[in-house]
Amino acid sequence: MKTAFIISTMVFMTWAQRPSPTDSRPIILAFGDSLTAGYGLPRGFGYPERLQRKLDQRGYRYRVVNMGISGDTTSGGRARIKAGLDLKPSIVILELGANDGLRGLPLKQTQANLEEMITAFQKSGATVVLAGMTLPRNYGAVYVRSFEDVFRDLARKLNVPLIPFFLEGVAGNPKLTLDDYLHPNADGYVIVTDNVLKTVEPLLKK
Repeated sequence: MKTAFIISTMVFMTWAQRPSPTDSRPIILAFGDSLTAGYGLPRGFGYPERLQRKLDQRGYRYRVVNMGISGDTTSGGRARIKAGLDLKPSIVILELGANDGLRGLPLKQTQANLEEMITAFQKSGATVVLAGMTLPRNYGAVYVRSFEDVFRDLARKLNVPLIPFFLEGVAGNPKLTLDDYLHPNADGYVIVTDNVLKTVEPLLKK
Protein backbone atom coordinates (compact mmCIF):
# COMPACT_ATOMS: atom_id res chain seq x y z
CA MET A 1 0.00 0.00 0.00
CA LYS A 2 2.81 2.40 0.91
CA THR A 3 4.61 1.75 -2.40
CA ALA A 4 1.40 2.30 -4.34
CA PHE A 5 0.78 5.56 -2.49
CA ILE A 6 4.30 6.83 -3.27
CA ILE A 7 3.93 5.95 -6.95
CA SER A 8 0.51 7.61 -7.23
CA THR A 9 1.89 10.69 -5.49
CA MET A 10 4.79 10.91 -7.94
CA VAL A 11 2.45 10.55 -10.90
CA PHE A 12 0.19 13.27 -9.53
CA MET A 13 3.11 15.60 -8.88
CA THR A 14 4.25 15.17 -12.46
CA TRP A 15 0.77 16.09 -13.71
CA ALA A 16 0.41 19.03 -11.35
CA GLN A 17 3.75 20.56 -12.32
CA ARG A 18 3.48 20.02 -16.04
CA PRO A 19 4.71 23.26 -17.66
CA SER A 20 2.09 25.36 -19.39
CA PRO A 21 3.98 27.90 -21.50
CA THR A 22 0.81 29.33 -23.02
CA ASP A 23 -0.94 29.89 -19.69
CA SER A 24 0.53 32.85 -17.84
CA ARG A 25 -2.36 33.32 -15.41
CA PRO A 26 -1.48 33.57 -11.70
CA ILE A 27 -1.87 30.24 -9.94
CA ILE A 28 -4.28 29.45 -7.14
CA LEU A 29 -2.85 26.33 -5.56
CA ALA A 30 -5.31 23.96 -3.89
CA PHE A 31 -2.96 22.14 -1.51
CA GLY A 32 -4.61 19.49 0.60
CA ASP A 33 -5.78 15.94 1.19
CA SER A 34 -8.69 13.86 -0.15
CA LEU A 35 -11.11 16.75 0.37
CA THR A 36 -9.09 18.71 -2.17
CA ALA A 37 -8.32 15.73 -4.40
CA GLY A 38 -12.04 15.01 -4.85
CA TYR A 39 -11.94 11.52 -3.36
CA GLY A 40 -14.49 9.11 -4.80
CA LEU A 41 -15.52 11.34 -7.70
CA PRO A 42 -14.49 11.59 -11.35
CA ARG A 43 -12.03 14.34 -12.16
CA GLY A 44 -13.83 17.63 -12.68
CA PHE A 45 -16.33 17.28 -9.81
CA GLY A 46 -14.10 18.34 -6.91
CA TYR A 47 -13.87 21.85 -5.54
CA PRO A 48 -10.70 23.01 -7.41
CA GLU A 49 -12.28 22.27 -10.77
CA ARG A 50 -15.56 23.85 -9.76
CA LEU A 51 -13.69 26.87 -8.43
CA GLN A 52 -11.94 27.24 -11.77
CA ARG A 53 -15.27 27.31 -13.57
CA LYS A 54 -16.69 29.85 -11.11
CA LEU A 55 -13.68 32.13 -11.56
CA ASP A 56 -13.89 31.87 -15.35
CA GLN A 57 -17.59 32.77 -15.24
CA ARG A 58 -16.88 35.83 -13.09
CA GLY A 59 -14.09 37.10 -15.27
CA TYR A 60 -11.13 36.29 -13.01
CA ARG A 61 -7.98 35.26 -14.85
CA TYR A 62 -6.46 32.67 -12.52
CA ARG A 63 -5.45 29.05 -13.00
CA VAL A 64 -6.43 26.66 -10.21
CA VAL A 65 -3.99 23.78 -9.70
CA ASN A 66 -5.15 20.77 -7.71
CA MET A 67 -2.45 19.30 -5.46
CA GLY A 68 -4.69 17.23 -3.24
CA ILE A 69 -3.40 13.82 -2.10
CA SER A 70 -5.87 11.42 -0.51
CA GLY A 71 -4.84 10.33 2.96
CA ASP A 72 -2.31 13.11 3.38
CA THR A 73 -1.49 14.49 6.82
CA THR A 74 0.17 17.77 7.68
CA SER A 75 3.49 15.90 7.84
CA GLY A 76 2.90 14.63 4.32
CA GLY A 77 2.07 18.14 3.14
CA ARG A 78 5.23 19.51 4.72
CA ALA A 79 7.28 16.81 2.98
CA ARG A 80 5.99 17.81 -0.47
CA ILE A 81 5.83 21.55 -0.02
CA LYS A 82 8.73 22.16 -2.40
CA ALA A 83 6.57 20.88 -5.27
CA GLY A 84 3.99 23.52 -4.37
CA LEU A 85 6.55 26.29 -4.00
CA ASP A 86 8.02 25.43 -7.41
CA LEU A 87 4.72 26.40 -9.00
CA LYS A 88 5.14 29.95 -7.62
CA PRO A 89 1.47 30.30 -6.65
CA SER A 90 -0.16 33.65 -6.10
CA ILE A 91 -2.70 32.21 -3.64
CA VAL A 92 -2.58 28.95 -1.71
CA ILE A 93 -5.68 27.30 -0.25
CA LEU A 94 -4.18 25.13 2.48
CA GLU A 95 -6.57 22.32 3.42
CA LEU A 96 -4.76 19.85 5.67
CA GLY A 97 -5.16 18.56 9.20
CA ALA A 98 -8.34 16.51 9.08
CA ASN A 99 -6.42 13.24 8.84
CA ASP A 100 -4.22 14.27 11.75
CA GLY A 101 -7.30 14.78 13.88
CA LEU A 102 -9.02 11.59 12.78
CA ARG A 103 -5.88 9.64 13.70
CA GLY A 104 -5.57 11.37 17.04
CA LEU A 105 -2.12 12.75 16.25
CA PRO A 106 -0.54 15.29 18.64
CA LEU A 107 -2.06 18.69 17.94
CA LYS A 108 1.18 20.52 18.70
CA GLN A 109 2.80 18.73 15.78
CA THR A 110 -0.19 19.44 13.53
CA GLN A 111 0.02 23.12 14.40
CA ALA A 112 3.80 23.21 13.88
CA ASN A 113 3.49 21.54 10.46
CA LEU A 114 0.77 23.93 9.32
CA GLU A 115 2.74 26.93 10.57
CA GLU A 116 5.83 25.78 8.69
CA MET A 117 3.86 25.41 5.46
CA ILE A 118 2.08 28.74 5.82
CA THR A 119 5.32 30.55 6.54
CA ALA A 120 7.10 28.94 3.60
CA PHE A 121 4.34 29.92 1.18
CA GLN A 122 4.21 33.44 2.60
CA LYS A 123 7.97 33.85 2.20
CA SER A 124 7.58 32.87 -1.45
CA GLY A 125 5.15 35.77 -1.92
CA ALA A 126 1.91 33.79 -1.86
CA THR A 127 -1.22 34.72 0.04
CA VAL A 128 -2.33 31.74 2.12
CA VAL A 129 -5.96 30.91 2.87
CA LEU A 130 -6.32 28.39 5.69
CA ALA A 131 -9.21 25.93 5.64
CA GLY A 132 -10.64 25.38 9.11
CA MET A 133 -11.70 21.90 10.19
CA THR A 134 -13.54 20.11 12.95
CA LEU A 135 -14.00 16.48 13.98
CA PRO A 136 -16.89 14.12 14.74
CA ARG A 137 -18.21 14.79 18.24
CA ASN A 138 -17.38 11.28 19.43
CA TYR A 139 -13.73 12.37 19.60
CA GLY A 140 -14.59 14.22 22.79
CA ALA A 141 -15.41 17.86 23.41
CA VAL A 142 -11.97 18.80 24.72
CA TYR A 143 -10.03 17.28 21.81
CA VAL A 144 -12.46 18.64 19.21
CA ARG A 145 -12.29 22.15 20.64
CA SER A 146 -8.49 22.01 20.83
CA PHE A 147 -8.37 20.78 17.24
CA GLU A 148 -10.57 23.63 16.01
CA ASP A 149 -8.41 26.10 17.92
CA VAL A 150 -5.35 25.05 15.91
CA PHE A 151 -6.77 26.72 12.81
CA ARG A 152 -8.18 29.78 14.57
CA ASP A 153 -4.94 30.38 16.47
CA LEU A 154 -2.78 30.06 13.36
CA ALA A 155 -5.01 32.40 11.38
CA ARG A 156 -4.63 35.06 14.08
CA LYS A 157 -0.93 34.50 14.65
CA LEU A 158 0.09 34.50 10.98
CA ASN A 159 -2.58 36.92 9.76
CA VAL A 160 -4.08 34.63 7.15
CA PRO A 161 -7.71 34.51 5.95
CA LEU A 162 -9.59 31.59 7.48
CA ILE A 163 -12.39 29.54 5.99
CA PRO A 164 -14.19 28.93 9.31
CA PHE A 165 -15.20 25.36 8.43
CA PHE A 166 -14.33 23.93 5.03
CA LEU A 167 -17.24 21.46 5.06
CA GLU A 168 -19.85 23.82 6.51
CA GLY A 169 -23.32 22.69 5.45
CA VAL A 170 -22.00 19.41 4.05
CA ALA A 171 -20.41 17.23 6.73
CA GLY A 172 -22.80 14.66 8.17
CA ASN A 173 -25.51 15.26 5.57
CA PRO A 174 -26.16 11.96 3.74
CA LYS A 175 -27.56 13.85 0.74
CA LEU A 176 -24.31 15.76 0.29
CA THR A 177 -21.67 13.20 1.23
CA LEU A 178 -20.45 9.78 0.24
CA ASP A 179 -21.40 6.81 2.39
CA ASP A 180 -18.76 7.75 4.98
CA TYR A 181 -20.62 11.00 5.76
CA LEU A 182 -17.26 12.81 5.56
CA HIS A 183 -16.29 13.21 1.92
CA PRO A 184 -18.56 15.43 -0.19
CA ASN A 185 -20.36 14.03 -3.19
CA ALA A 186 -20.82 16.08 -6.37
CA ASP A 187 -23.66 18.11 -4.83
CA GLY A 188 -21.67 18.61 -1.65
CA TYR A 189 -18.77 20.09 -3.56
CA VAL A 190 -21.07 22.78 -4.94
CA ILE A 191 -21.44 24.04 -1.36
CA VAL A 192 -17.76 23.53 -0.52
CA THR A 193 -16.81 25.61 -3.54
CA ASP A 194 -19.06 28.42 -2.34
CA ASN A 195 -17.48 28.17 1.13
CA VAL A 196 -14.04 28.58 -0.41
CA LEU A 197 -15.05 31.34 -2.80
CA LYS A 198 -16.46 33.52 0.00
CA THR A 199 -13.00 33.77 1.51
CA VAL A 200 -10.92 33.71 -1.66
CA GLU A 201 -12.82 36.15 -3.87
CA PRO A 202 -11.89 39.31 -1.88
CA LEU A 203 -8.25 38.47 -2.58
CA LEU A 204 -8.65 38.31 -6.36
CA LYS A 205 -7.93 40.90 -9.03
CA LYS A 206 -9.61 41.24 -12.39
